[in-house]
Amino acid sequence: MGAPEGADGAAMIGKEVEAWIIIAVLAALLVILLILRTKLPSRMETNGANVRSGIIIGNGQTIGRREEQDDYFATATIGPRTIAVIADGISGLANGRAASMTAVSVWMKEFIKQEAPAEKEDFFLKTAHVANKEVIRELGGARGGTTFAAAVIVNGYLYWGAVGDSMIALYRNGELQMVNQQHTLEAVLEERYLAGKITHSEAVAHPGKRQLVNYLGYENFKQMDIGEPIALKKSDKVLLCTDGITNSLTELELCTLLERDLPAEELADLIIEAVDEKQLSHQDNATVILLEKGW
Repeated sequence: MGAPEGADGAAMIGKEVEAWIIIAVLAALLVILLILRTKLPSRMETNGANVRSGIIIGNGQTIGRREEQDDYFATATIGPRTIAVIADGISGLANGRAASMTAVSVWMKEFIKQEAPAEKEDFFLKTAHVANKEVIRELGGARGGTTFAAAVIVNGYLYWGAVGDSMIALYRNGELQMVNQQHTLEAVLEERYLAGKITHSEAVAHPGKRQLVNYLGYENFKQMDIGEPIALKKSDKVLLCTDGITNSLTELELCTLLERDLPAEELADLIIEAVDEKQLSHQDNATVILLEKGW
């Protein structure tokens, strides 16, 4: 049996009112989203590929043949400043993971506070000493330490600091340019060779040439290696990596991968895949951060 005509009219009016209510709710939600968008920082993370203030960041990591992952890293953006840091806990000492995690945590806290602009030399110098003291305190007298490398990008310039043998490099025009110096005995031996104090064969054959001579968590910590800011070009790629990368892949192999026209996250994954494919019996932890575009 059909409904009376009066009921049909009421039903139609009810549907129109319901439609207007839905439209009003959707409009209100749109306004709220627009307001939130203006208040939230420019930050998006998708499967590890981070897009912050226009800078695209990719990262990759493998444990290698180690029993635990002693590498630790982080990236962040505050205002116009993007930071990437990487630490490699010393595998030959105990508490490598604790040292690398502590160093990265301290550095990121200081970056968030930014009592001085993070691109200033004072920021690097102060934070390095704060991190060194905190790592020593965290270890509580136990042996341990970590390498560390930090890159800050602001207004198209790369500012950096490093201690130990983790690498900061710039891929430009098909070439990989090393930015920081390695704080290893090998560098000391090279200086001694150039000064005529030892022969080239003695420098090359020294069994302890990869031994670190400066790192965070070291009672006799000297200072970070800090250099002049580097003006970045549109096609540049900034690379941070631990020695699990540089001891496994040659400069040519890295360049062959970096020259590929792929997103930063895919390139980072390919670098890690290339390390794993070597199947080295003593493969160390390996970590890479890749930054591109946005400057």
